[in-house]
Parts: sequence; C-alpha cells; structure tokens
Amino acid sequence: MREFLVELTTTVPDGTDPAEVDRVRAREAVRARELAALGHLARLWRPVGEKRSIGLWRAEDEAALREEVLGTLPLWPWMTAVVTELETHPNDPTV
Repeated sequence: MREFLVELTTTVPDGTDPAEVDRVRAREAVRARELAALGHLARLWRPVGEKRSIGLWRAEDEAALREEVLGTLPLWPWMTAVVTELETHPNDPTV
C-alpha cells in the first residue's frame, strides 16, 4: 500500500440541522475506527485551534484512496481534501 498525507477540511452546509450534523459526526467516528482497523488510517491530527484534520492514510493508489477509503466517510460530501502521495526519505530515521 502507498502512503498519503491528507488534509481534510469539513464545511457543513448552511442551514443543516445541528442534530443531523451530530449524527453524521457520530457515524464518522465509527467509520474512522473501521478504516484504522483495516490499515487505511494510520494517524490523524488536528492543528491547534483549527477544525481541519491532517492524516496519514494508506491505499493502493490515489484513486482507491479517494473512492474506496475517503469516499466512504460520512462527512465526505462536506469535505475538501488535499492529497499528497509520500515516499520514504533516505534520511528517515526508521529506515
């Protein structure tokens, strides 16, 4: 599997019922745990004071990442994603 740095920003459409937002966010948490268990979501961070997230994700390629992984997130219709494919750096201390 390839690794990707993914920045996700969620923008809830104006007028969305807050109870619906809560339900979608609850489903999002469940799906994130499932994707982690499947090896697709390796790490997830939130920059201090911001609502966006930055994650280390794994998939066969970017198309699979977008369609089969990120596309299954309940919040996906409200998200924008910046995806950067990663490769190992020769100076990585874990290599």
